[in-house]
Amino acid sequence: MGKELIFQTLRHEKVDEIPWVPFAGVHVGKLKGYTAEQVLRDEDKLVECLIEANKLYTPDGLPVIFDLQVEAEILGCELMWAENNPPSVKSHPLSGEKSIPCNCKIPTPESGRLPMILSAMRRVKEAIGEETALYGLICGPFTLASHLRGTDIFMDMVSDPGYVKELVNYCAQVSIAVSQMYIDAGMDVIAVVDPLVSQVSPKHIEKMLSEGFSAVFDYVRSKGVFSSFFVCGNATKQIEVMCKTGPDSVSVDENVNLAAAKEVTDKYNITIGGNIPLTTTMLHGTQEDNMKGVIDLIDSLDHFNLIVSPGCDMPYDTPIENTIACAQAVKHPESTRKLIENYEVVIDDSDVEIPDYANLDKVLIECFLLDPEQCAACTYMLASVEDNWDELKDMADYRVYKYFIKEDIARTRKMGIANLPTMCINGEQKYISIIPSKEELIEAVKEAQAKK
Repeated sequence: MGKELIFQTLRHEKVDEIPWVPFAGVHVGKLKGYTAEQVLRDEDKLVECLIEANKLYTPDGLPVIFDLQVEAEILGCELMWAENNPPSVKSHPLSGEKSIPCNCKIPTPESGRLPMILSAMRRVKEAIGEETALYGLICGPFTLASHLRGTDIFMDMVSDPGYVKELVNYCAQVSIAVSQMYIDAGMDVIAVVDPLVSQVSPKHIEKMLSEGFSAVFDYVRSKGVFSSFFVCGNATKQIEVMCKTGPDSVSVDENVNLAAAKEVTDKYNITIGGNIPLTTTMLHGTQEDNMKGVIDLIDSLDHFNLIVSPGCDMPYDTPIENTIACAQAVKHPESTRKLIENYEVVIDDSDVEIPDYANLDKVLIECFLLDPEQCAACTYMLASVEDNWDELKDMADYRVYKYFIKEDIARTRKMGIANLPTMCINGEQKYISIIPSKEELIEAVKEAQAKK
């Protein structure tokens, strides 16, 4: 049974198969013709789609909802809704106001969309919970703090680390409260999803963030439930400090070399999950691309303490047959190898033209992002430019490239960009999985301008 396979893997036992967890998120809406907004607001549609995903994708574990804005909405952030993505945070209640929300703002089961989510969890638990491990995904304390504070938090980390730690610890209490509700609703694994952890240094994590994260994982463990620390972006340098916060598992995306990261997680006897590429393979690839991608991945790794999954929330329009191909490769690797033994992936980036940076009238800022509407790290990297545009516009122009658009994928490859999000200034990769402060960005643009 898939659920027991997940449990054995998270208990760090030897298993005969590799568990498969599709992070289907809003993609489940596509299975029944519903928009992302419909499945994130309508309990009946969400339950219907999750049951269909369980049938089609034969998962061992399945997230009930992938929306990192649930807690932010409760705490006063305005959301901007989209048809094919989770909502994004539009306003930051603590922007310009360095304060800590009072404990009366800790969510309760009646807050925001939680009544709908908790009811859906209970219904899905009853329908498929005996066979499939159910994941309750919560917004991690640092990303939630960023939702509240906006891009100001990156300057706070330099100018007032005590405030950042206090705010993150408050957000950890929010995470604990929501975790308790999800556990009561039957969730088997609590996944703390914090994309922005990859955007700060391990020293900053240890100084300001670790205490809050450890509190969440300790609490989940005290309730007899498994936990996962889910981070997006190039978290290679952060893996070890993440392990030290005490999760049962860590999940990473395609920015991270899974084999190298597993060497670190194995030292701490922590399970690792990942990291099928979301756009190049799952969204735009063929069934053969997906089967080959999974086979290449599992052939590069020791299968102990391993869960195979997409690198993050699957794009809404991921072809159903591609996800089925991934499931086939995880569940039946030997027969899949025979199907693709002579298959080669073809890539052609020849049509993309790179700007002549030396002869541009202004400095060119280029943001290479996964998806600024879905990826929190991408949202805040773009915001670091847009929020300061009045001070940059006389010196610079900017362009945004999105890694779910084929031409932008080709451009990313041609520029030699290995990790997202990345910000280039006049063609130089200046900020790789790091969000610059206002002062850092303005100074970098001035330096590039002086070289022209």
